[in-house]
Amino acid sequence: MRPPLRAVAMLAAVTALALGTAACGSDDDWSQPRAKPSPVGTLGPRFVDSVSPPAPESTVTPAPGSWEGVHPPKGYRVVLLSAGTDRPTRSLVDAVKTWADEEHVKLRTVVADGAADLLPSVTRALDMHADLIVSAGNDLVDPLVPVTANHLSQQFLVIGAELAEPTHNVTAVDWSGASFRGEGLGMSSTYDAGSFTAARCAASVRAGVAAVLSDLTGIVIWLDEV
Repeated sequence: MRPPLRAVAMLAAVTALALGTAACGSDDDWSQPRAKPSPVGTLGPRFVDSVSPPAPESTVTPAPGSWEGVHPPKGYRVVLLSAGTDRPTRSLVDAVKTWADEEHVKLRTVVADGAADLLPSVTRALDMHADLIVSAGNDLVDPLVPVTANHLSQQFLVIGAELAEPTHNVTAVDWSGASFRGEGLGMSSTYDAGSFTAARCAASVRAGVAAVLSDLTGIVIWLDEV
């Protein structure tokens, strides 16, 4: 005897839901690290000197827009780690979120809850196994130092600031109005909160991610012109 049509329809619906949930779960599972993602597209010829690649910890000044041809692959996983509510930090956070939306990036956020939570927030971001952790906020510079040096397989991008002695997995994007370096060095004499414009923040995210995806890491990208 064949089962009633209603029972067949319900069974099909339950099966489809189970398959859909399983597929969604596997796609969104961040519980384990994965192979290094490859970029979609290539950098422009004037991003860096192709004949003489930048040395670790060196500063490069790419031609404006030379990073626009590089995009993250489908399913790229990014954690936005932020601290502070000042205008520059808010501008950077907005830029990362806008970029993630435009590029269909899988984005998670970690916000440090005060000074006591700075180092724990970095650890929480690390535990998410993202392809890239993007840091926004000067207060995170010093807490990042020990974590980045002890987790060399995790890529970090610091925007609007830089680590004084970065390891090869830390890339920074800076400009004359930013360049905070932590370690008691104080704020740069050229610091200008007004330099954190929407255009420069957007460019810093795109240029930094393009460099990381293209294996140009451990350097400082200088963006006085965007």
